Amino acid sequence: MALDLSVDATARKAATPPGKYLFGPVADFLMLGGSAFLILPVLFFVPRDYEGPLAATMVVVAYLVNYPHFAHSYQIFYRNFGRKARGDGYDRSLQLRYIFAGVIVPVIMALFFVYGAATSNTRLLGLAANAMFFFVGWHYVKQGYGMLMVDAVLKRKFFDDRDKKVLLFNSYAVWILAWLQTNTAVTAGQYYGLQYYTFAAPSWITDIALAAAVASTAATLLMLVSRRRKNGGLPYNGIVAYVASLYLWILIARINPLWLLVVPALHSLQYLAVVWRYQTNVERDVLDAARDPEPKILSVLGPRYRLRVLGFIIGGAALGYLGFWLIPFVLTALVPYDRQVLGSSLFFFIVLIFINVHHYFLDNVMWRRGNPEVSKYLFR
Repeated sequence: MALDLSVDATARKAATPPGKYLFGPVADFLMLGGSAFLILPVLFFVPRDYEGPLAATMVVVAYLVNYPHFAHSYQIFYRNFGRKARGDGYDRSLQLRYIFAGVIVPVIMALFFVYGAATSNTRLLGLAANAMFFFVGWHYVKQGYGMLMVDAVLKRKFFDDRDKKVLLFNSYAVWILAWLQTNTAVTAGQYYGLQYYTFAAPSWITDIALAAAVASTAATLLMLVSRRRKNGGLPYNGIVAYVASLYLWILIARINPLWLLVVPALHSLQYLAVVWRYQTNVERDVLDAARDPEPKILSVLGPRYRLRVLGFIIGGAALGYLGFWLIPFVLTALVPYDRQVLGSSLFFFIVLIFINVHHYFLDNVMWRRGNPEVSKYLFR
């Protein structure tokens, strides 16, 4: 989720009284990133004999958390997409962004993968994996920053423009450092049976990036101390989300192989906290939201809006299964290609990279400043 939310006049009006949460103090802490601080230390003590069962468990978690988090972005982005593409209720800039992310980006990506697969160009396809890691890192840090901005609005502990520039600069510095470290440490690797390649990043560039990340981290800490004095406090759950996204999920993710298995689920959980709150407010805005559902047996679930939110979540799980498993499985069975060169999991490789990269472009439009739906439904 590439949240790019700034606290402007619209957001301030939509801000709720102090102490407002997405779901509650404990739930927000755990979902926005606090669970990372609890889980990571435990993983260091997991015996190697349990690595296999943990990996299998994370496959199940992917069905429940990771895949729905991707699917929800498609559900929200393409809902009433014709109106968004026409600019009905959206300014010209946002209209063009919707068209670019929703139509042009997927077409370009599809053509890229068709060409790579048709020509059996493993080098080209392998570079796509590196591009995915590039965008995923960017996506993680932007989402962490966005979560901090959301919590700041909810708690009415605002950051000024200068503060936000410090936070954003630090986000990008840490992300670039992590990406350069990966490209310095690894030259090639296997991803779904295909070789992917990294770039030969000179060590001196990484040293510069390290210095920038350290300096920006120090500047961020000083800014937070100053902001705490000015505001009489900080949006602490948002800060937890920001720190977890930048440092635990990006910068030090490679310190433990088991941690790499868990991080995507924690990132997805962070996303779901905002999306589920957003969708709940969307459904509450429907005229019959408070009425009992039909048939009456479903009234145990509460009013109609809760039933619709549950349908949204179940739909996301089904769409995630369709996109990540059923579609690539069917394509693998029906579409001929050179399996000796491209391996037996080509379409799983393509779908995973396609969705991860496209997800970044979708979120960068949906959750940005100026989107009228964000101000209307997220901060209620």
